[in-house]
Amino acid sequence: MTTFVDRVELHVAAGNGGHGCASVHREKFKPLGGPDGGNGGRGGDVILVVDQSVTTLLDYHHSPHRKATNGKPGEGGNRSGKDGQDLILPVPDGTVVLDKRGEVLADLVGHGTSFVAAEGGRGGLGNAALASARRKAPGFALLGEPGRAGDIVLELKTVADVALVGYPSAGKSSLISVLSAAKPKIADYPFTTLVPNLGVVTAGSTVYTVADVPGLIPGASQGRGLGLEFLRHVERCSVLVHVLDTATLESDRDPVSDLDVIEEELRQYGGLDDRPRIVVLNKVDIPDGKDLAEMIRPDLEERGYRVFEVSAVAHLGLRELSFALAEIVATARAARPKEEATRIVIRPKAVDDAGFTVTREDEALFRVRGDKPERWVRQTDFNNDEAVGYLADRLNRLGVEEELMKAGARAGDGVAIGPEDDAVVFDWEPTMMAGAEMLGRRGEDHRLEAPRPAAQRRRDRDAERDEAERAYDDFEPF
Repeated sequence: MTTFVDRVELHVAAGNGGHGCASVHREKFKPLGGPDGGNGGRGGDVILVVDQSVTTLLDYHHSPHRKATNGKPGEGGNRSGKDGQDLILPVPDGTVVLDKRGEVLADLVGHGTSFVAAEGGRGGLGNAALASARRKAPGFALLGEPGRAGDIVLELKTVADVALVGYPSAGKSSLISVLSAAKPKIADYPFTTLVPNLGVVTAGSTVYTVADVPGLIPGASQGRGLGLEFLRHVERCSVLVHVLDTATLESDRDPVSDLDVIEEELRQYGGLDDRPRIVVLNKVDIPDGKDLAEMIRPDLEERGYRVFEVSAVAHLGLRELSFALAEIVATARAARPKEEATRIVIRPKAVDDAGFTVTREDEALFRVRGDKPERWVRQTDFNNDEAVGYLADRLNRLGVEEELMKAGARAGDGVAIGPEDDAVVFDWEPTMMAGAEMLGRRGEDHRLEAPRPAAQRRRDRDAERDEAERAYDDFEPF
């Protein structure tokens, strides 16, 4: 059974905003109480938060679909809908968030660090909030905005000070088990360790973490074996420790060639050239291993490596190694820049920035892109003529019609608002006036040539009622 997962694809969906309410206050002796529709609630966000108690992405491997709750719709009596609850997803320290194309969205390091993976939709305004001096009783409300949804990739890069690298069965797991309180699985066959192991080491006043990185073999950086899956776990370390087996039973291997192979894989992986290296010659408790260590040690020291002869089984040379690692880790920590409080930078938009663009895609089609017009379209109820007229007013005040004229649009040309896969397309009529002076009855707008079915049904009912009233007035009793 899989117990360690360091890469998952997560499908996140924020909550939708609640719809606004179109309501009129009704009370005895107050037939025209005015609009009292409340606003819809905001949809919940999906937020990733670093939790030190979480060490794996296993939960998201089994349940990759996560959705926040929706906002509640508004109600009459000026009652706003309840906001949706944010969905908090705990992730391990060192989690990197990427999009589907592999671009880094966030690097979550440090307890409590958070990232909003999907933002909840805004709630729609009720007709009470839409009322104005000229539009005293709106017969419509705005729809709630859909929450953001998409796929993200979570990759775990272990946050450790020391990384143990080397061939399978070189003794990395044994070494971490005696340096710290970690209890990894240890056996005498290759690829015993299938997941990175972490251990905490105390050397004097310095406390640091050690990671056992498994599966490095020739070709690991190109995807051979398990190495590529775990090479990312060495990226955050302060020092690399080459664990070399001086008592290997394989005739075609020796410690120096093992070191060269692993160094080549690290070089091809990239980004690790500046990390200090230490060489550990393991298994010197075996006579042949001790002899080989003494033979190759001068050659390794000539290359500039600090060499330590240890035995994880016999507990030889461990104290010197742990204090040497503590010294390097302390130096690396002291060299890091001091963490400062995050400065909040406010970048106001330019005064003449309309927040949208108009582009001509062909002779008879223009596309409008921008946060405001696209959001307004999503929040418009196109079954309500007055709501559509209100959208036309907002777009005109924003300057969309003026920009369309500058771009060469003519009457009857198609105008698409939004991206290609989710756009609202309509025929542009530049003679349409904007303003409340064109308003008619509640829920209707005379500027729209083709009435909506709901408006037409209301007109038919009104006509039938008027005809019945006339027939009643003309009725003469015997």
